Amino acid sequence: MVVEAYADGNSIEGLDSGVHSVARLLLPCLVMDYLWTPWRYAYVSTAEKSTGCVFCDAVNAGDDAKVRIVYRGQNCFVILNTYPYTPGHVMIVPYAHLDELRKLPPEAAHEMMELSQRMESVLRDLYHPDGINLGMNIGKAAGAGIAGHIHMHVLPRWVADANFLSVVGETRVLPETLEETWKRMTKAMGKQSAGRMDSQKPLP
Repeated sequence: MVVEAYADGNSIEGLDSGVHSVARLLLPCLVMDYLWTPWRYAYVSTAEKSTGCVFCDAVNAGDDAKVRIVYRGQNCFVILNTYPYTPGHVMIVPYAHLDELRKLPPEAAHEMMELSQRMESVLRDLYHPDGINLGMNIGKAAGAGIAGHIHMHVLPRWVADANFLSVVGETRVLPETLEETWKRMTKAMGKQSAGRMDSQKPLP
């Protein structure tokens, strides 16, 4: 909300008497909800300083458990967010190092959406959330923490999950470790993949 205060010959703090000036005051909107995420500051403040690409390095690390890659597809992989908003926050990432969605080959784009659907099912089965956030930030100005390599966020949400600890206390409470989340999701994706393969087998 923007409020303009005019000064004609009157003194306003910071303005000289007799000068026609406009002072713009920015006031918070009383009907807008604000979601503060200060616990991500450590990640955001260091992401730009790091050399290389976090996602490319994870793919080539050779230890999926250590880097928390949940699933590897043909064109995309699923990895846990190291600084999750909620338990189960994952990212679907193409192997190709691309900074814009329009540059992504059709087969990779299709697999990204397919994996988004699969992860929605996994998250609903494991965490029973009230809703699911699905989205992508393309470019630094849009809020991308890793702007050079596009990725899709998929995370479960619950009513009032941004409580006073997160907003006021700058603390995020997660009910399980990332290692436990990785184990549960890897197991769930394995079962899901096995079920999909069985459904595709020809009938005898």
